[in-house]
Amino acid sequence: MTPFTAVTSRAVSLPLDDIDTDQIIPARFLTATTREGMGRYLFADLRKKEGFPLNTPDAGGAAILVAGGNFGCGSSREHASWALADFGFRAVVSSSFADIFRSNAMKNGILPVAVDAATLGTLHSLAVNAPDTPITIDLERQTISWPGGSDEFAIDPFAKQCLLHGVDELGYLLRHEGGITLYEAHRDRGGTS
Repeated sequence: MTPFTAVTSRAVSLPLDDIDTDQIIPARFLTATTREGMGRYLFADLRKKEGFPLNTPDAGGAAILVAGGNFGCGSSREHASWALADFGFRAVVSSSFADIFRSNAMKNGILPVAVDAATLGTLHSLAVNAPDTPITIDLERQTISWPGGSDEFAIDPFAKQCLLHGVDELGYLLRHEGGITLYEAHRDRGGTS
């Protein structure tokens, strides 16, 4: 997983509430067991609609998706995060996320950024009316900024460390393998600490 420190990009606005994981990636595409190529199925059914935001030229190369509230609700589906990442998104901004989606996203290198309604409205407006506007999400500082404004966002400290180092929970443990091995060896010899 690529470490996430900060990203500066234009954004794509998807101002729909309650986008569920089946809309992010329909169930018929869940037969794959690898992440590669999943981006082509991102919002597959919604993309059939004329004017869908990901079909516009401005969507190409955008690393930030600005969504409506309750993003990622529905069934647990890691493929949803795979599709977003394979399409090129590094962050999703919303007013709220489903817990399972938030967890899956962070485990796959995508930063879910929850902001208040006013900030979300500003970001939607910029993405639609000034699509080349750079938006910066700085994980270290936990800020999202744009020309003329900024906001802070919260994130679980452990998830933040994993994203900053580009590891999931298992990767985090493996980074401490030497210390764990020493502890276990000491404990096996009757050590107490």
